Amino acid sequence: MEAFLRDVVLPTLPVLPYDEHAAEWHADERVRLEKAGRQTSAIDGQIAAVAATNGIPVVTANVADFEIFKGLAVHNWMASAR
Repeated sequence: MEAFLRDVVLPTLPVLPYDEHAAEWHADERVRLEKAGRQTSAIDGQIAAVAATNGIPVVTANVADFEIFKGLAVHNWMASAR
């Protein structure tokens, strides 16, 4: 499995970093949401930050956890299955 992931998946699927730009975006959003009385998990915030700072949508069946982030495109992959 490790060889498959290293040799087949990794070369074709970029892994985007949680870098300084993403961390700053995440911090700003966390402050905004906390001031509005909204809580979010750190992991969801990191995912949202990486997506937002790279200009890509979050594709999830758990739309409610991501639609609270400002300026983040969210697509429900289960919506087309219904």
